[in-house]
Order: sequence, then C-alpha cells, then structure tokens
Amino acid sequence: MPYVYLDEWPKTSPQDLARKENVLVSAKLMLNAAFSAPVMGGIPQVEAALVYGEDEQERIARKMEEIALLNESPRLREVFRTEAVMVREADSIVLIGNYRAYDTPMDVGCGLCSAAPNCNFLYDKRKTTAGIIDPVESPRPDSPEEAHFRGPLCMCRVSDMGEAVGSALLVANSLLVDAKPMLSVGLAAVKLGYLKRSEVAVGIPVAAQAKNPFVDVLPNYHAFSLDKVIDNIRRTYPTLRQVYWYDYKTGFLAKKGSSGNLKPDGSDSD
Repeated sequence: MPYVYLDEWPKTSPQDLARKENVLVSAKLMLNAAFSAPVMGGIPQVEAALVYGEDEQERIARKMEEIALLNESPRLREVFRTEAVMVREADSIVLIGNYRAYDTPMDVGCGLCSAAPNCNFLYDKRKTTAGIIDPVESPRPDSPEEAHFRGPLCMCRVSDMGEAVGSALLVANSLLVDAKPMLSVGLAAVKLGYLKRSEVAVGIPVAAQAKNPFVDVLPNYHAFSLDKVIDNIRRTYPTLRQVYWYDYKTGFLAKKGSSGNLKPDGSDSD
C-alpha cells in the first residue's frame, strides 16, 4: 500500500520535504483567500506569490539582512535580522502585494494619505500624462539614502491589501498552520522582483512544526538560532572528542603514566 513518512528532522530530508508538501497545500489555499478578500469596488488590485525551497528562502533572508545594514535605527536592524532567521526556518513564504497603491489611487478624497479632502497630495508627487500617473517616471529608489518605499501610497489600496492579508491569515488559522505577517519580508520580496507590479507588500512565513518558529525568540536571534547552535556544535564536537583519550575496545579511560604520556586505565606499562 502507499506509504508516506513525515518528520521535521533532519532538515531537508525526504521525510521533512514530504511534511512541507502539506504546508504548501495550506499556503495555496491562503492565496485563494487573499484573492477573494473584500476590496473597495471589487476592483482587481492584489497580486501574490508563493516562495519555498532552501535557495529561494535564503535569497529573501539575505536581502533582508542587507536592508538591515542600511537602517539607522538599531531596533529596525534587529527586526530585519530576526525575521530573516524566521524566513529560513519557515516551510514556505506567502507574498501579498497591491499594485494600485502607487499609481492608481481610489480617487475618493478620503484624506488618509495626507488629511486633505482630495487626492492632489498623491498626484502632486508623481509625474502624470493626461492626468494619469506615469510610474515609469519615478523609478524605485536604489541608494541607501532614500526611503525603502516609493510613497506616498493610496491608503485605501493599502487597506485593501490588509484585507487580503487578514483573509489569508484566517485560512492559516483554520488549517492549523503557524503564520505571521511581516512587512520586512514583503519589502525584500518587492526589491527582488518576486511581486512584479507592487510597490508595497507583506510577506507571511508559514510553518507546521512542533515549535512555532515565529514566536519566543531570543535577543540577537540571528546569532542564536537553531541553525547557529547546531553549527557551533558541529564546529566544537571534533575538539571535544579529543579532550579525553578513550579505548573503546577495553572501555578504559585515560590516565598519565610515569613518563607523562596517556595510557589506558589499568595498564602497568607506559
């Protein structure tokens, strides 16, 4: 009969990859919820992506660590570094963005972006052609001195993105998988081009493990994560094996002979 064995250890082993397949099913259903979430006017504006696999997750994590180095705020640096570890520990990453927040505002004069009774604040910050915002004229900032996001953004659209994220998290909760929304992950994904049209996005690492990898983290978690602890054990273990001499055939421990050399315990000669 068909047989599938699941376990979360060793990492990336066949049984671990089989377990992650179940998480991918949950993540895909989260994407369904994101696209069917209520948005203003029922206007299409959400794009999404599903990222998984050691190489792709490592790429996002490294980009987050790169962004961390550009942040002047120590708190933000710690957030980006810590959440980069969570990306590595996740089973998959759901990405949700809004591609209308930058260049197609809702035009309802809500005042959310500027407290003004119209959308002129946003239009004045853009190059326009025939009254339509031209996104090509405002390239994404690349230098460290510039802001991470190309604001201002239509907050009605950003709010709709929040509806999509909330719907995805509701499905995650219903399917009993751990998930946590992170702006840092979305920012790295946008800069790497995973979401081709969005200027703002949220990343949701997803996992189904014995210990939720997104909570109960240590200070300086980037230096004390499980992978780091295991790597330190591998680094020191060969040295620890050589501290005491031991003859596995006789079971004798070491002691010094008259010449000062180590010899099996119970032996009378050097």
